[in-house]
Amino acid sequence: RRLIYSAVAFFFFFGVGLYFLNVIYFFLKNAAEPAELIILGPSDVIWVYFMIAVVIALTLLIPFVVIQIWLFVKPALKARERRAALRYFPAVFVLFAVGIAFGYYVVFPIIYDFLNNLGNAQMVTTYEATRYFKFLLHMTVPFGVLFEMPVVMMFLTSIGLLNPYVLTRSRKYVYFVLVIIGVIISPPTFVSDFVTYFPLLILFEISASLSKIIYRRKRAKEARDAELDDDEEEIVEAK
Repeated sequence: RRLIYSAVAFFFFFGVGLYFLNVIYFFLKNAAEPAELIILGPSDVIWVYFMIAVVIALTLLIPFVVIQIWLFVKPALKARERRAALRYFPAVFVLFAVGIAFGYYVVFPIIYDFLNNLGNAQMVTTYEATRYFKFLLHMTVPFGVLFEMPVVMMFLTSIGLLNPYVLTRSRKYVYFVLVIIGVIISPPTFVSDFVTYFPLLILFEISASLSKIIYRRKRAKEARDAELDDDEEEIVEAK
């Protein structure tokens, strides 16, 4: 049932993307200026519009899928785990939007301007529309997902599935994984790899620090509960 709801929601958001296609197209195209976009065949414009509508649908679908996953696993969670999950729900949507904005307004302009300036003096700059939008979306949507790292780590820490101190002791392995992710989602240039990897590194350190706070609070609460249990046992024995 949750999968069916998600599929219906995808087609609904796909329709929303088609309805606002002109507005979205010109908004995304403005980032290409002063370069011009071209198409190489009559049918290419259909693929451009289809790709934009699909990506918009998937972007809007992610929060909906998160809610459906929550409703699916909710019956199997304990009351403590449910309360912990509900506290992080607003942050899921906020961080996803912040990640998209960060990719579009920070990462994409730096990498795009660097690559554009390499050949701007020797060549007339025109880009094939499909490749341009693939490049743009490749630089924005992954950051929406990656910016969920703090929420995921804090939630796993709060339910006892993650120890941030153990994770930070394995920092070199985490950094290696982040390097791989940065290389995958960025164009094959040193500057783009660095611009992509450095924010991921900072994001991990922020996530680890927040998880440590959650972990210390959790241990302190467990210690207080243990003391209360000991006091209750002493009172019962005294009586």
